[in-house]
Amino acid sequence: MAAWSNWSGSVRARPAEIARPRTEAELARIVAGAAKLRVVGAGHSFMPLCETTGTLISLSELEGEIAFNADKSRVWAPAGWSLAKLTAALWAEGVSLINQGDVNPQALAGAIATGTHGTGAALGSLSTTARAFRLMLADGSIVTCSDTENADLYQAARLSLGLLGVATRIEIDVIPAYHLEEKIESHHIDAVAERWDEMVANNRHAEFFVFPYGDQAIVKTLNPAPSEGPMEQMNDMDDRAFRVICDLCSALPFLTPSLQKLIVRPGIRQRRVGPAYQIFPSDRTVRFEEMEYEMPRANGWPALREAIAWIKTRKLPVAFPFEFRTIAADDIWLSPMSAGPCLSISVHQYAKMPWRDFFAGVEPVLRAHGGRPHWAKRHTLTAADVDALYPNAGRFKTVRAAHDPSAKFANAHLASLFVEGA
Repeated sequence: MAAWSNWSGSVRARPAEIARPRTEAELARIVAGAAKLRVVGAGHSFMPLCETTGTLISLSELEGEIAFNADKSRVWAPAGWSLAKLTAALWAEGVSLINQGDVNPQALAGAIATGTHGTGAALGSLSTTARAFRLMLADGSIVTCSDTENADLYQAARLSLGLLGVATRIEIDVIPAYHLEEKIESHHIDAVAERWDEMVANNRHAEFFVFPYGDQAIVKTLNPAPSEGPMEQMNDMDDRAFRVICDLCSALPFLTPSLQKLIVRPGIRQRRVGPAYQIFPSDRTVRFEEMEYEMPRANGWPALREAIAWIKTRKLPVAFPFEFRTIAADDIWLSPMSAGPCLSISVHQYAKMPWRDFFAGVEPVLRAHGGRPHWAKRHTLTAADVDALYPNAGRFKTVRAAHDPSAKFANAHLASLFVEGA
C-alpha cells in the first residue's frame, strides 16, 4: 500500500493504490473497477477528505486543454489542473479568475468542491463561478450538468466534497485580465475595528491578520490598478523570520506572547502592483493547521474578540494569527455563505505545536456566533449538525444517493455526514 499525507502532515493514509490516469478511458477503467475511491489534488485540506484505504486518484496528469466560449467570458478547464497552472494559462489568453484565495497549489476541482474563497464583500467563493461540470459517475460513465441540463446534479456539484463523481472538466466564469495594487500596512486593532466598514466599502478586497497577543494588525487591501511593469517582489512577505519565531514558540511555549509582539510593529507600509494571478497567491512555507468559520457579517467582530479573550485567559501558546475576511452570499446548497453575506475567521496554529484542544475550545465560540465551517478546514460537525445548519442538506443527500447508491466516493468521514445509515 502507498503512503499519503496532506499538506500539513496531520492526515495520513495508506490507500491500496495511487492512480494517475492520463486519459478519460483509463480513468473510467479505474473508477468502474474500484470499490472505494477518493480524488486528491494538492492535499491542502486539513480535514480527512482524501483519506482512503481504497483507490486514491490524482488528475494532475489527465490530458486536457482550456477551451473558451465565443466572447471569452467562460472557459472549460481541466479539473485536475492546479490554480497556479490554470491562472497562468488564462493570463496568457488575456483573462483572469474573478477572485482567488491566498495560495494556489489546489486543484480546480478541489477548490470548487470545498467552497474555497478569497476576500471581497461583493465576491463569492470559487464555487460561485462554476457554470457546468463534466462528471464521471461511479460506473465510469460521463454526464454533463449545468443549470439547464441535469440541473439538480449541477446544483449539488457546485460544492460536492467529491461525493458525486470525478469532475474531469469544469466550465467557469472569467473576466478580462487585470492588475492589482496590493497595500500592506500595520494598524492598531482598535483603529481597524473603527474603520473596518469603511475599508470594506472602499476596497475590492480588504482583510487583516492579528495575533492573539498582539495589538497591531496587518491590513491587506487589493484594488485594480494600471500595470507598472514586471514585479520585483513576488511574495507579499518574507516568512523566514516568522519560521524562526514559530520554532522558538514550539520549543519554549511560554515565550509565545512576548515573541508575538516582535512580529508586527507599528509603521509597516508596503506596496506592489502586478498581474492579479501573481498578486493573489502567496508562497506559504511555514506549515500550519487551520480551522475556519463563516458567520453573519455583523457577528464577526464579537466572535473575534471573544476567541482572542478565550486564548489569553488560558495563556495558550498560539503562534499564528487570526485571519479576518469578507465573502459575498451565494445560493449553493452546502455553502457556508448560503445564509447571507459572511465574515470569515480563520484560526491557525503552527503544525509543530498542539492544536486539537485549542481548536476544540475556540470552535464553540465561533459556532455560537452563527458560524458554519469551511469544509476543508478543521471542524467537528456531525450529521445532525449538517441537517440543522444546511436547509438544503436533504436535497444534496438525495442527489448523492441517486448518483452513487453504493457510496463509492464516500470515505468514513464523509459517510458519517452524508450517507444515510452509515
